[in-house]
Amino acid sequence: MKFIAEIDIMPLKALLDPQGKAVSQSMKNLHLPEISNVRIGKHISLEVEANSKQAAESKVDEACKKLLANQIMESYVFELVEQ
Repeated sequence: MKFIAEIDIMPLKALLDPQGKAVSQSMKNLHLPEISNVRIGKHISLEVEANSKQAAESKVDEACKKLLANQIMESYVFELVEQ
């Protein structure tokens, strides 16, 4: 079976997000002061071939831990949809 994984990776809330901070401050210049505390992360979409949804979840989790997310600085969540 083939699954599509949609992965969101974000900086940990305890860490500074310089890119998000710069965008937050730019909102005032754009006359959008209502928008604040912007956090910027990554979105990754991938396909995984597996015998079950549980096996696919395990593979995606392993890929996130080993390659896609730096667990010292980032957290991740993902959703799987069977294709």
